[in-house]
Amino acid sequence: MVQAGRRRLLGLLGAGLWRGSRAAPPGPPDKPPPELPLELAPGVFMFRGARGEPGPDNLGRTGNAAFVVGPGGVVAVDAGVSWRQGRQRLAAIERQTGRRPAALLLTQARQEFLFGAAAFEDAGVPLLMHADALALMRSRCETCLRRLRQQLGEPEMHGTRLPRQIRAFDATQAPAALPPIGRALQLLVAQDGRTDACPGRAALLDADSGTLIAGALLDVETVPDVQDGDLPAWLARLDALAAAPAPLRHCVGGHGPPGRADAVARTAHYLRTLQQDCAARLAEGLPLAEVADAVAPPAGCEDWDGLDITHRRNASVIYLRLEQALLRARADPPAPPVLSTPSGGPP
Repeated sequence: MVQAGRRRLLGLLGAGLWRGSRAAPPGPPDKPPPELPLELAPGVFMFRGARGEPGPDNLGRTGNAAFVVGPGGVVAVDAGVSWRQGRQRLAAIERQTGRRPAALLLTQARQEFLFGAAAFEDAGVPLLMHADALALMRSRCETCLRRLRQQLGEPEMHGTRLPRQIRAFDATQAPAALPPIGRALQLLVAQDGRTDACPGRAALLDADSGTLIAGALLDVETVPDVQDGDLPAWLARLDALAAAPAPLRHCVGGHGPPGRADAVARTAHYLRTLQQDCAARLAEGLPLAEVADAVAPPAGCEDWDGLDITHRRNASVIYLRLEQALLRARADPPAPPVLSTPSGGPP
């Protein structure tokens, strides 16, 4: 009975339906900002998503997006939650640059970044996505779209569909996947054969301005959602970014305001501390039902967006993963070492 209850809770966590015992703060989230780009550096622009959990009050428009302008063209990154938002962002790019993007990079298979891509596709913009993220999209995003239609309503979601024509790439193809636009753009993905932080998670680095468009690799002043993330792999990628020789000056996270280079280290600090605290609570034998209240946000993260919902859900997800790993280890202990005896000695 206990194991069945835990399996049910894990399923709810994976579906994003469980929200913990603490109510969200009163009042609606911020209204969606107008689709006006903010210039972070010469030729690098950001669309800022709304704060809070996706819902009718913010029209689900919580994901950031960006575009980079070079002498040879424009590359857009992520598209929004609906055809309507994607069309608004595409129109804003064309107003700002006088050009249609040469490509749209989709960094991940999550609703607030993905569903606006159909508007770009309808306008003839080529779509790019890692093959693993594309497979994840095809396996689950029709269900996400049905839920969004129920949550946000048909007027907002009218015309929204999964994009149909996407150019998939893998780690070996990433260096040549982007169209040349006259800027030093680098597509960052996990190397083939290595466990990724999340299937197909991609980011874009503009070395000319020192800007990281991070996609799902990190959020800024916002609690990152760990449901799809493998923490060791995620931390390895963040550590590699922090150790990169080219200096970072600007950062566009998946959510939150524009950030600086320390956004990489701050996200890594949050994830490491979360895992350590959950491991400590497991060692104490704390019941799962008490974990969300017991695992406080790490120092320096107390004012981040998402503490009342995402952080509490994160604590339960990580605790369950650690508990399951412990149970597997107990069920399958390592074999004892084989002791050899000297030649001619007793058997």
